[in-house]
Amino acid sequence: MLTITKKQAAQFILLRQGLIGDYRFNKKEGAYEYVCQAGCIQYDPVDVCGKNAQLTLQSRVKGFKKSMLDELLYKDRLLVDYADKELSIWPVKDWPYFSSYRDRSRQLGETFKGLDKLKDEAVGYIEKNGPVSSDMLPIKGEIFWHSSMHWSGNWQKPSPAARSVLEQLYTDGDLVIHHKKGSRKYYDLSVRHLPKEILDAKNPCKDEESFISWRVLRRIGAVGLLWDKNSPAFLGIDLKADMRKKILGKLTKEGRICPVTVEGVKPLFYYLTEDDGLMKDVIKGGLKLKPRMSFIAPLDPLMWDKSLILALFDYSYAWEIYTPAAKRKYGYYTLPIIYGERFVGRIDTVADRKEGVLIVKGLWWGKDIRQTKRLKDELNKTLKRFMIFNDCKSIKMLTDI
Repeated sequence: MLTITKKQAAQFILLRQGLIGDYRFNKKEGAYEYVCQAGCIQYDPVDVCGKNAQLTLQSRVKGFKKSMLDELLYKDRLLVDYADKELSIWPVKDWPYFSSYRDRSRQLGETFKGLDKLKDEAVGYIEKNGPVSSDMLPIKGEIFWHSSMHWSGNWQKPSPAARSVLEQLYTDGDLVIHHKKGSRKYYDLSVRHLPKEILDAKNPCKDEESFISWRVLRRIGAVGLLWDKNSPAFLGIDLKADMRKKILGKLTKEGRICPVTVEGVKPLFYYLTEDDGLMKDVIKGGLKLKPRMSFIAPLDPLMWDKSLILALFDYSYAWEIYTPAAKRKYGYYTLPIIYGERFVGRIDTVADRKEGVLIVKGLWWGKDIRQTKRLKDELNKTLKRFMIFNDCKSIKMLTDI
């Protein structure tokens, strides 16, 4: 069994993620390449200093602009908004794999009284009038409905019929998001935007276990190194402990993943076999990697499993967006900071786009981080890039560097 140190594990993950050394991902093509590597990146509508998906890309894609993601989604149609790890963004080429997900959605939809009639009305209206949001669709009233995209919720509470029928058609795969204005979604028919060969393609997975295996592979590739443990990185996959061990064992036997132990950490870890060359380079040592600083999104694939980050990087992070203000230790939307091969602190920024100012509300360095001139110079460079990313023209510091 291959055994590596925590430092080697951390370096491997950062290299795989494209967060250390020279930029591996560049501009719009690089943004698409990274999403393909990660499998999916999580969507979240909150925009304090960029939305989560945008923040995920800006940290590792050189020259990334927010408009690039919109183009990939709504112009080029190479990416799609859909469920995976919660609501996510993933490559359109993976559409056939989610056939069983859409089938389950249709089956659930059949249990709601009157929904089929409303679906026909909505499709007919969109065919005639083009993309719509829920407030544009002339369907009134409320129905008892619950989306298969979110398994929790109150089934007894009625919801607006227009919004419900659009979301049902979207989850069924009959609609895609045409564009967004803020957090408002506008839907259009899938056949108008996705290639026929993609829509008609058969499910590559022969059964549910094959689908789970495919998703587990994607999640391991997204993080780089995942452990045999109940991990938030597997969120959205029906993966109880016995199934997880069965899938990991099967993928290992098939030669698609490699097991590795990390010194001082009990669970077994796995990485993709295609990354074995990278692992050997890390173990061999001597890699000269140019350090660079990045602000990391709260729901970045790197941060999916915060216990793993604590175990390997000795860095504790909590997203305090849902923490009452009085109980927050840092800030509402504080971002982790990576420099070189480690997490060095966290930063709380707000983009005041009306005034064109990026406001730095708080900055916290790690206890053992030496605040050298080089570190502060790198922070200033990173802040300038972040200012441009957020369409601001100046930086206002409310805290000392």
